[in-house]
Amino acid sequence: MSSLPPIFLDLAIILITAGAITIVFKWLKQPLVLGYIVAGFFIGPYFPWFPAITDDSNVHVWSDIGIVFLMFALGLEFSIKKLKRVGATGAITALTELVIMFVIGNTVGHLLGMGNMDSIFLGCMLSISSTTIIIKSFDDLKLKQQRFTSTVTAVLVVEDLIAVLLLVVLSTLSVGKSFNGAELGLSLVKLVFSLIVWFTFGIFLIPTFLRWMRKWMTEETLCIVAVGLCFGMVVLADFAGFSTALGAFVMGAILSETIEADVIHRIITPIKNLFGAVFFVSVGMLVNPEVLVKYIGPILIIAGTIVVFKSLSATTGILLSGKPLKTAMQGGFCFCQIGEFSFIIAGLGLSYHVIDPNLYPIIVTVSILTTFVTPYMIKAGLPAYEWIYPKLPMRFKQALERYSSSGRVNTHEKKLSTFVRKQLTSILFYSAILVALGLLSSLWLRPLINNTFDAWKIPAIWGNLLGMIATLLIMAPFLWALAVKNVNRERIRKMLHTYNHSQVAVIPLLALRYFITLFIVGWVVSTYVHLAVGLLVVVAIVIVMAVLMSRRATDFYNRIEDHFVTNFYQRQAQNSFKIPESLEKNFIMERMTVTAYSPLAGVTLMNTRLRQDYGVNLVSIERAGKIFDLPDKDMIIMPTDRLTVLGNEEQLAKVRAVVEVEPDMLIHDHTDNEINTYRLEVSEGSHLIGTSIKNSNFMSAYQSMVIAIERGKEYMLNPSADTLFQHGDVVWFVSPLDLKIKEMRREDKNFNA
Repeated sequence: MSSLPPIFLDLAIILITAGAITIVFKWLKQPLVLGYIVAGFFIGPYFPWFPAITDDSNVHVWSDIGIVFLMFALGLEFSIKKLKRVGATGAITALTELVIMFVIGNTVGHLLGMGNMDSIFLGCMLSISSTTIIIKSFDDLKLKQQRFTSTVTAVLVVEDLIAVLLLVVLSTLSVGKSFNGAELGLSLVKLVFSLIVWFTFGIFLIPTFLRWMRKWMTEETLCIVAVGLCFGMVVLADFAGFSTALGAFVMGAILSETIEADVIHRIITPIKNLFGAVFFVSVGMLVNPEVLVKYIGPILIIAGTIVVFKSLSATTGILLSGKPLKTAMQGGFCFCQIGEFSFIIAGLGLSYHVIDPNLYPIIVTVSILTTFVTPYMIKAGLPAYEWIYPKLPMRFKQALERYSSSGRVNTHEKKLSTFVRKQLTSILFYSAILVALGLLSSLWLRPLINNTFDAWKIPAIWGNLLGMIATLLIMAPFLWALAVKNVNRERIRKMLHTYNHSQVAVIPLLALRYFITLFIVGWVVSTYVHLAVGLLVVVAIVIVMAVLMSRRATDFYNRIEDHFVTNFYQRQAQNSFKIPESLEKNFIMERMTVTAYSPLAGVTLMNTRLRQDYGVNLVSIERAGKIFDLPDKDMIIMPTDRLTVLGNEEQLAKVRAVVEVEPDMLIHDHTDNEINTYRLEVSEGSHLIGTSIKNSNFMSAYQSMVIAIERGKEYMLNPSADTLFQHGDVVWFVSPLDLKIKEMRREDKNFNA
């Protein structure tokens, strides 16, 4: 009997089947994700004529790891600055799609005879798209660098955040059969707080750590560190009550701001592909033909509803966010499926016994069907636009253009609105940091100090005082920032004098900053020392005044902020220059790596005709860690060079096709007889006697290379070019040309092959 655990057999079946079927799909020029799902169906429990896996639980664990790596890779490709730039688009589109699809899904559920809870859950399931399937389709179709994909990614991130809130809402409905607004609000606050703290401390600490360790790191150690950080954030997110996918994405987004991001993405890609394959295979294992036959009507209706109305709702949302029709249709057609979050929502309903058990297999089958459709819908976005746009009435085109242009124009904002936005941002950001420091002090520092002082037989009051002082000293720079950062008294005075109505916003915001500062100080003091409320207020005021007057606190905070900003922009600082905001709508600066199969490899910059034929400018070339800005026209482009190219979306797409060229076959035949080994004996009277290797014309005349000379009992391996041939030498050489060897054989009768 075999002693191997079942997981070995299961992985063998999964990977061999997936490998064989994906080769067929590659030959058919179909997306690989579809091949994984078909492979999963073949090895699943519902296909009895094929070897099936024996332990579902282990496979599901591996598939969960696949989701982690897929989301981690997504975070590496999507920087926080991109999210800020398209955040409004993501929020507007996601909310529009959520509202429309929830209403449609709820209506479809009632029309199909489902109960209220089933219809509510169905509406929520139809509202969330599959991040992993869309991103995998982008990989297979090589669309990751298209401009509309950044919009799609922003929407997916917002959808994932909304999905977390939906789980809270549905849990509340399932338990209490009523809506708990307080719990929902608390979850939203908790989510925003966690994201601010994770990103702030992550960007402050992790790039610094990598910078210090860079000279001792190899690709192997960097891979281990990156994967370790990813799973550390996954555990932290799960501990905080969020999904593991969110934690993996957050760590990927943090690492995307480091200069090691490209290397990390490259070295974890094989791991992502392996575990991602297991995830999609596990999805295919859930396909049940009996359910498909029994509920074929509801399945087709729900699937059709998703493909049609989900695409239309996403297109509408992107249009409402101010994007042009082309981007809206290309992006909207990507949202035509449901995925992993829908499974989680359905599983939640089953665990609380509030939905029909048959709804779960129906949703799984619908997800499989819409997954099959996704690549084709993504590819259909541009042709659909090119077919529809010429047929639109001119008035409608002009209205769309005006609306889109109004969203793109960077209009002059009023000073009051700018002031309010900055104040609210500062309050939210610094409050989250201070609350996080306060919680660390209360949950970790205080018990540590109390236990230590108790062991040393020192009164607890001294430990509490020490902990309170240490906490307030650490908080001091951020307390100063919360109280007075971005508060220009002269500007506020002018604003109050110019705008009469500004007092309604300015004074309450300033008061709110001071109140929160006092409240946090009082909270920390009360954590360590139990005093009367009046005394707390007095102590808080004294400490706040000391912080405000402290020059050292100000200087210390400025150093912290400079360090944070440096880490946040260190990857962007590698660019040769920054594109002005007024030009960002029309130009993109992208880095491309020249492959060995590119026709540009080995060609001088002047002969590449990048500007003449493609309309792009080559800004810099990075080679072996050295950057050549504005390279000379005679510089030769080599494989593995990283080109920084400036152009619009269409121009970069054309250049990318000739720079990052992948071969049709990754493995090429190299038959043994292409280069053969030959033996030549130098006999008496040979013209080679006394001739050096370099003068023997072995290379120039016969395209042959001498690899060894056997002289008596000695061997000279790779002899130098000045070595003279002697009588009795046995010369070993290699050559790919049989015709040239025949000439050599005719010239020397002692030649032996």
